[in-house]
Amino acid sequence: MTVAAAESERPLVVIVDDDAAVRTSIEELMLSVGVDATGFGSTRELLEADLPERPGCLVLDVRMPGSSGLDLQQHLAATGNAKPIIFLTGHGDIPMTVQAMKAGAVDFLTKPFRDQSMLDAVTAGIERDLAQRADARTVKQFADRYATLTARERQVLKLVALGRLNKQIAFELGITEVTVKLHRSGVMKKMQAASIGELIRAWEMLPAEIRERTT
Repeated sequence: MTVAAAESERPLVVIVDDDAAVRTSIEELMLSVGVDATGFGSTRELLEADLPERPGCLVLDVRMPGSSGLDLQQHLAATGNAKPIIFLTGHGDIPMTVQAMKAGAVDFLTKPFRDQSMLDAVTAGIERDLAQRADARTVKQFADRYATLTARERQVLKLVALGRLNKQIAFELGITEVTVKLHRSGVMKKMQAASIGELIRAWEMLPAEIRERTT
């Protein structure tokens, strides 16, 4: 692995809080355990920044001038950025906590927080992001393989995934069982599936828009 590649895999914790002292405190805490961190004073500063694409998580203050941490969470979700979020607040209440957690927050910490609580939350956030990134790579891999299938092979794949037998697929598509078997063999090879179970898993991991448009 090159130095650049290794650097791109190093976790980065991004802190957004209008209190400079809080940002500095969290950055120093992260650095003390060997985790890179960077801070911003507002959600606008973060959105305007050109951050590297690295695994990690966000630590957001709920209440800030302008857009709040909850606003940023909603914006990121709407733009397809599922980066894990840890919320900080000095004025937390139950409805706010419920809203944040329902929207996928990793944790909700009240200021002043314990260092170990922050470290535990960040560790969970980074682990979640690493898992999400691994899943995304797998999904892309399956989508790339799916793109090599012919229209008929896609039809056969969908019907196999739905549990249809060869004779049922043949009847539904108006082809012979022998032809179905040939298409299944081609699908297995192109999707690099060693079993029907693996093939169904690959199908289920494809984005919904791909599965739904298969005819």
